[in-house]
Amino acid sequence: MAFDWDDMRVFLAVARGESLSKAGKSLKLDPATVGRRIARLEERLGAALFAKSVQGYVLNSEGERLMAHAMRAETALAQGAEEVHGQAGQLSGVVRIGAPDGSANYLLPQVCAAICDDNPGLEVQIVALPRVFNLSKREADMAITLSRPTAGRLMAQKIADYKLHLAATQGYLDTHPPIKTLKDLKGHRVIGYIPDMIFDKEVDYLGQTGVDRVTLASNSVAVQVNWVRQGAGLAIVHDFCMPTLPDIRRVLADKISLTRTFYLVRHLDDRRVERLNRFAEAVALGLRREVALLEGAA
Repeated sequence: MAFDWDDMRVFLAVARGESLSKAGKSLKLDPATVGRRIARLEERLGAALFAKSVQGYVLNSEGERLMAHAMRAETALAQGAEEVHGQAGQLSGVVRIGAPDGSANYLLPQVCAAICDDNPGLEVQIVALPRVFNLSKREADMAITLSRPTAGRLMAQKIADYKLHLAATQGYLDTHPPIKTLKDLKGHRVIGYIPDMIFDKEVDYLGQTGVDRVTLASNSVAVQVNWVRQGAGLAIVHDFCMPTLPDIRRVLADKISLTRTFYLVRHLDDRRVERLNRFAEAVALGLRREVALLEGAA
């Protein structure tokens, strides 16, 4: 049975967006047209591909099977286009990378800007969200994570270790009781993550401090860092953020010193896409250099 690749594009868009409207927006088609295309594809196959409800379109078992083949075809087409276009030269097109907002705010901007300087035809999109990205649904082409994935058709590359310490501004420390031991942290205002929004066990920092209550909480590293900058309290701060914080001081550095790891995660089907391979290599190298540079400055 022959298929129109446009039908597969529509199918993939609906599967990833889980709604006709989201798929239509990405394809520049009205939702009714998208719905008709899906109905036509299902009729030709003689099988439903989605569980449909008022909440949206979710792949059923038949749809999941077709999804795997459609993604492989998509990857093969992209690889063929790259070979014809001569990707041995500069990188081009759009690459979307997802990342926790710590790396997205303080590392990736300068790294990706430098890559674009060398590749004027490249467009980079950084999605800064404190959560795990679904690469199978193409929420991003690749993602920075804090843990190795344990499920799915994914491949992970270790990028670099990085350090974190408890810190506050000198202004805060000068106007509050001295901190010489872990017990002295009680009574101090502590900044951290909203407990029920911790998206990865690797960011559950405060368990190592003995602190059981966060006074100022956010799911965003940038918000936490801004509170520290304003002298609002103590927080576990990435060493690579510290050069952006005036008057910052490490607190109990001999007792509280954390090491975490960044990984670059990609979908296994993309391992032969040379453009993404080269971009991933450039990102990993740039992040290693940037972490080393900023931690040295801290």
